[in-house]
Amino acid sequence: MSSTRTEREPTPAVGQAHPRRWLILGVICLAQLTVLLDNTVLNVAIPSLTRELGASTSDIQWVISAYSLVQSGLLLTAGSSSDRYGRRKMLAAGLVLFGTGSLVAGLAGSTGQLIAARAGMGVGGALLMTTTLAVVVQIFDDGERVKAIGIWATVNSLGFAVGPLLGGVMLDHFWWGSIFLINIPVAVIGLVAVLTLVPESKNPRGDRPDLLGALLSTVGMTGIVYAIISGPDAGWTSARTLASAAVGVVFMAAFVAWELRTPHPMLDMHFFRNQKFTGAVAGAILVAFGMGGSLFLLTQHLQFVLGYQPLEAGLRTAPLALTVVALNLTGVGARLLPKLGAPLTIAAGMSCLAGGLAAIALLGGDSYGGMLFGLVVMGAGIALAMPAMANAIMSAIPPEKAGVGAGVNGTLAEFGNGLGVAVLGAVLNARFAALVSVSAASLPAALAAARSAGERARVADAFASGLETSQLVGAVAVLCGGLLAAALLRRAERADSAVVASA
Repeated sequence: MSSTRTEREPTPAVGQAHPRRWLILGVICLAQLTVLLDNTVLNVAIPSLTRELGASTSDIQWVISAYSLVQSGLLLTAGSSSDRYGRRKMLAAGLVLFGTGSLVAGLAGSTGQLIAARAGMGVGGALLMTTTLAVVVQIFDDGERVKAIGIWATVNSLGFAVGPLLGGVMLDHFWWGSIFLINIPVAVIGLVAVLTLVPESKNPRGDRPDLLGALLSTVGMTGIVYAIISGPDAGWTSARTLASAAVGVVFMAAFVAWELRTPHPMLDMHFFRNQKFTGAVAGAILVAFGMGGSLFLLTQHLQFVLGYQPLEAGLRTAPLALTVVALNLTGVGARLLPKLGAPLTIAAGMSCLAGGLAAIALLGGDSYGGMLFGLVVMGAGIALAMPAMANAIMSAIPPEKAGVGAGVNGTLAEFGNGLGVAVLGAVLNARFAALVSVSAASLPAALAAARSAGERARVADAFASGLETSQLVGAVAVLCGGLLAAALLRRAERADSAVVASA
């Protein structure tokens, strides 16, 4: 059926507009929104999972990180696979995998099953994230492509705003599994629309997917994150933690060695010789680190410490994403970038992000007012820094490698998000364990084990203190990363100016 339709309506070449391009864009945005909503919905559900599944903080870290690690490890390979074997096929496969993983996650009876399902969803998410943008580039001509990509990017930002609200509504009326099952009808509708509307496009002579590179990087990143997550419980010098860290380091070293020798690397290590690329990479990872880790902590703070219900918590995290959307739509970051330059714009944005995290830690402990201020400042920082860093990454890569550049940007965002959840969650765990007198894996378990009102108050105070400490650690990391990125970019610009002057 699809071959007949393709013969009747051939796929336009890149640079030519498809007659049904805006309808196809709507389908693509629906597929993209499915992935984004799932991640942000899950943040609001953390307390429910903790209570109803008996999940510890480290279990919840793995529920989130399993998805991010698998997706970040496969994004670049998924992009080259879609180029070589067909973007429409990979988009459909991504929707099937994501929908199936959502079904298993929604019916999971234990945290182990849920973590495995989330890893499977990460495979589908990697196919969706890389393929949607590639199809947009394929079906729009040069004149409309910028507008189409702008709509695609705006949908990304809206996902962060709508997800917590949708999660709050679902959890107010249904059990925690509903936040995953809601993906299934959307995935089915998207699959039918993709098979009916989206044209096939591929480059059969494109680079072969680097499957070994994907395997080495995924195992390496998982080993490092496992060590970070298990450290507070097992001990930082325990055999389990040290062995996991060693496996992670060895596999990441093997990944680098393989990428340097293979003719078709998923990540060309020579890019890192460019200080502009290295600086932008450092900044991109730490923006995702700060935002992902912060949202992981915020929903617990709002529900466990300030006592809000899931929908109320979702409404109170929305100002972060709404600020990003508002500033993106008005083009504030795009207008400031040419005036300030990439180094100063990134430094200003990362400083705002760090300042917002610090404000939440220091002013939002007992009331929402201080937290609201911090969320708005964080949103402003993200809106400033992210476009500047994406532009720096893309401009540091040759035009013929633009697809690789987009994949690198997405990979860094997912890895930074998983790393933020792991590191800031580990700081929270370590601080909570040092202060609380009862032995428990989560706040609800610790409160249940407390024998008096005074002991329960001390447990709640210990959790709030752990949240404050972890937000401050995140603020310091983001600030240092922003200054490092700005310094490397400034040095690269001076080197380029010196080369031009001597020519």
